Amino acid sequence: MSTIAAGPSPDATIELVNASRWYGNIVAVNDISFALGPGITGLLGPNGAGKSTILHMLSGFLKPSNGDVRILGQPAWQNVALYHQLGLVPEREAVYSFLTGTEFVELSARLHRLPDPAGAARKAIAAVEMGFAADRATGGYSKGMKQRIKVAAALVHDPEVLLLDEPFNGADPRQRIQMMALFRSLAAEGRTLVFSSHILEEVERLAENVLVIVAGRLAASGDFREIRKLMTDRPHTFTLRTSDNRKVASTLIGDPSVFGVELDDDRVTVRTNQFAAFTSSISRLAQAGGITLYELRPTDESLESVFSYLVNR
Repeated sequence: MSTIAAGPSPDATIELVNASRWYGNIVAVNDISFALGPGITGLLGPNGAGKSTILHMLSGFLKPSNGDVRILGQPAWQNVALYHQLGLVPEREAVYSFLTGTEFVELSARLHRLPDPAGAARKAIAAVEMGFAADRATGGYSKGMKQRIKVAAALVHDPEVLLLDEPFNGADPRQRIQMMALFRSLAAEGRTLVFSSHILEEVERLAENVLVIVAGRLAASGDFREIRKLMTDRPHTFTLRTSDNRKVASTLIGDPSVFGVELDDDRVTVRTNQFAAFTSSISRLAQAGGITLYELRPTDESLESVFSYLVNR
């Protein structure tokens, strides 16, 4: 299972120690430290949070402006020797449209100087279930197919560390299930996988541990259950419309899961920091009082509000 530590660790596969990256006056990554072992770790955060910058520093393509970035105990920056043990799937479209899938993956195998590039390419393409389109030009692939052929190219040399930037973009539900199964099998073999996503459900389904990145900072880290608890235990605001708003408001004032109630002409606004307790109690209260619930709607459930809470808590 993947582990996350706050700083340097002698057994870590991946380490960031007080790592920052800035572009002029723009700070993309701000003083982040963590250490990862084998398994699957998700980088969760909104678009523009700094996830891609972290992955590019880990891959050795970006030099940290400050701090250290190490892979397998070695500095990542321009360490060509590490490329034989590292695979990267970038978010951007990084296929040559005039090459077939086979040619694209075999090119990666040749760059790694594998003894049997054709055989390695066939194996990697089979792993991502792209054999049906292997002889077609990648320019005619869908986005999901391009993502999978990029994964095949990143896997062709059998790397110990795999970095994936939004790997499920454009994938349909079946493709997502197949890719997740592949990533789990790679992790079970003792590899280290780090993938980025701005979609909570993707990270929840796949990652053993989570790093929440917001505005270039590490807002939270740990087992996903811990992160989910932080997210659900934060303050929530709900809007209710019922058959008797006044009676509902007076009843909720005494509910231990509620710390604020406002009654307007046509609705009740409720504030709670016990998400599960409130949502389970409101239906019981309505039923006991003979009240019909027309609407129960959270007003602050955007991913940005969740991340903002984690940063400022």
